[in-house]
Amino acid sequence: MFLSRRMFQFLCIAFLLMTVLSCGAAHDSDEYYVFVSSNLQVPYWQTAGAGFAKAAGELKVRSDFTGPQNYDAKAERDALDEAVRKKATGILLSVTDASLLKDSINKAIAAGIPVITIDSDAPASKRLFFIGTNNYQAGFTGGLRLAQELKGKGNVVVFTMPEQPNLQDRLRGYREALEKSPGIKITRVVDIQGDPRIAFDTTTQMLGKEKDKIDAFVCLEAQSGKEVAGVLGSYHITGKVVMAMDTDSETLEGIQKGAIAATIAQKPYTMTFVGVQMLDNLYHHKPATLEADWAKDTFAPIPSFVDTGSDLIDKSNVESFLQAKKSLTGAQK
Repeated sequence: MFLSRRMFQFLCIAFLLMTVLSCGAAHDSDEYYVFVSSNLQVPYWQTAGAGFAKAAGELKVRSDFTGPQNYDAKAERDALDEAVRKKATGILLSVTDASLLKDSINKAIAAGIPVITIDSDAPASKRLFFIGTNNYQAGFTGGLRLAQELKGKGNVVVFTMPEQPNLQDRLRGYREALEKSPGIKITRVVDIQGDPRIAFDTTTQMLGKEKDKIDAFVCLEAQSGKEVAGVLGSYHITGKVVMAMDTDSETLEGIQKGAIAATIAQKPYTMTFVGVQMLDNLYHHKPATLEADWAKDTFAPIPSFVDTGSDLIDKSNVESFLQAKKSLTGAQK
């Protein structure tokens, strides 16, 4: 009886060791994941890059964070094509121009390389699924807050990049939220073309000619909110509402100073962290085909959309947000 018990214990320990070792060996040198971003210099994408690197490091797999150094949809397409040429195991892609990137996404899928879009989607392509914010809901939340700030009446200028599907969804959310306030009108939609200087220059021009005709500025991407607030501050103009997007340091400082009413916080770190894990799972548990229409399959092995969530940040919670960020990353801002 004693020997059999010892043998049983030995077998249990051996089984546990085999399990641990097999888990450690699950990731091999063939795994190579690429995150193609739309603009490497933007703090938002640097945060996303940190999540990507963290997940790849934990899995001990090779990875590349690549893309253009400024907003350039064609350069992003070239980076995507290069990742396919290098035979990436899987690709995370932030979509700038869905129509321009569609063929390259489809070529990757045809080559057996799974592509997951993050932050901005390309639903007409064969990408597997989308990880990111419910952008319509983010816009709707912003629209409700804007209506509250304007007390139901005013003229609004919107800064956006119309080719990006995520920004289209945000604008749709704003418009539908504002339907409940017919006294609020979106009088102009400005394409900043990925260049924050356009937001700065356009705001300066409008305030010189039609200052009294503009009551609010809505910024649907990360860069223009701080530019608008900067122009208003330079000319000592008060009484204008600025709604921003994302949480770079200057935007949060604008909220602290009262120059920006609120911003919508997304989770780019989470998008890429989860994205790498899902690509890794697809590598180890390959579906029969990558080209199935999973969205219409009730028993699909993958989701259609992973909502990483968003939150509205204003003066009431900006300090707690900064404290939480510091505790996680050590960053002061």
